Amino acid sequence: MIKRMFDILFSLVFIVVFSPLLIVISFFIVIFQGTPIFFKQDRLGKDHKKFKIIKFCSMTNERNEKGELLSDIKRTTRLGSFLRSSSIDEFPGFFNVLKGDMSVVGPRPLPPQYKDRYSKKQDLRHMVKPGVTGWAQVNGRNAISWEEKFAFDLWYVENQSLIVDLRIIFLTISQVVLRKGIAPDGKDSMEEFLGSKDR
Repeated sequence: MIKRMFDILFSLVFIVVFSPLLIVISFFIVIFQGTPIFFKQDRLGKDHKKFKIIKFCSMTNERNEKGELLSDIKRTTRLGSFLRSSSIDEFPGFFNVLKGDMSVVGPRPLPPQYKDRYSKKQDLRHMVKPGVTGWAQVNGRNAISWEEKFAFDLWYVENQSLIVDLRIIFLTISQVVLRKGIAPDGKDSMEEFLGSKDR
């Protein structure tokens, strides 16, 4: 109950304070990338409940002559690259928090197709609501392996508290300012999770 109240209060304050920026970013996306403004994709939440995460679009829908989408790095615009490196693309996620699909802090939500790829232990990350930020994000984010990321997620599940959440929020601000761990070295995004080594 306390966590939910904190989520609502924090998200409302965040959205109100940053509403001018959200409007400006939306305008820039329309001008430099076109529509849609928001990227929506299915993710798994607490107890494997499916929901649609909301982010600012950072890529175009450019396709090759076969009608296939180009690689992420080719479709990512300069604006999109800035939105990702500054983590501004994640800001609309606070609307997911208000809806109750997510919390401010928790394991990052992943695609539904990953569900059968987790080990039993890794799947425990779905015992809590996913978060806009989390313990894995302040300990390497996309620059660490999937196994390391899930280990951090499980640590959070076992040690979550308001104090831990506040610590993660302050560390997240530091990470965003320093732009650390956005993507693995030499890659445009985190590789797809294909399955656990230990099932």
